[in-house]
Amino acid sequence: MQNLLRGLFQDIPVIFCYDWGMKNNFNKLISLKDKIALITGSSSGIGRETAKIFAKAGAHLILVDINRDGLKEVKEEISGNGRRVEIFTLDLAEKEQIDGLWKKIKNKPDILINDAGIYPFQDYLRVDEKSLKKVLDINLNSMFWTCQHFIRQRGKRGGIIVNISSIEAILPFKKDLIPYSISKSGVISLTRSIARDYGKNGFRANVVLPGAIKTAGTRKHVKEALKKLQIKLMKVGYLFNQRLALGRWGMPEEVARVILFLSSDLSSYVQGAIIPVDGGFLST
Repeated sequence: MQNLLRGLFQDIPVIFCYDWGMKNNFNKLISLKDKIALITGSSSGIGRETAKIFAKAGAHLILVDINRDGLKEVKEEISGNGRRVEIFTLDLAEKEQIDGLWKKIKNKPDILINDAGIYPFQDYLRVDEKSLKKVLDINLNSMFWTCQHFIRQRGKRGGIIVNISSIEAILPFKKDLIPYSISKSGVISLTRSIARDYGKNGFRANVVLPGAIKTAGTRKHVKEALKKLQIKLMKVGYLFNQRLALGRWGMPEEVARVILFLSSDLSSYVQGAIIPVDGGFLST
């Protein structure tokens, strides 16, 4: 009995050391300490929640959006603890403004999160050149140019890219979103092509497909449908909800957690992946 007790007590320090080591190692894997992350579309929704969770993970932040007041609010909320938070207001539909942004940035980012996007509902037969161009410029072309700048300035040091697409790129469900669906399909091709071409230079590029997420924009569309008694849109909403395997809409922070995972060393062998965050919509 004495030998048994002695053996058990001898193992206790080893067990405690092992647990502490695992916890310490996990914290390092999820940490973004001293990393610089550039996040577009960061004044609201998924981009805003991503900025908040990255701040908690220790990152310095470069926040980009067309909504300056929203950016100021986010900066006030997450500043402190020696964290640098820079904000830049620009129209991502304009390549010249994107080029100008990368000239202004003094502290070059290690991580690039492309979240900015618009989704105007418009009958396909009424889409004109101007409206199509705007959707493609913001949703797809802006990512093309920001990724190009990012890869150029990082060179062989590599870096992390997470682009935000949509479930509409895989399964167009809502009517009158053809330009949006096209743009988001392009985001998938762009991301996976970058993953193939620049993986050996140390770049990891992955794409997230959010589904039914409760943002200010989606709430607005739901309220308008109810207010105007738009029966067809309400029917689409009902059918959409029926496809949700989890039986509920998601929150922006649930998408932000996946973006954090893809931006940290926890996902060190994830490359060119398409990750739905959709409550099971695509699997139903």
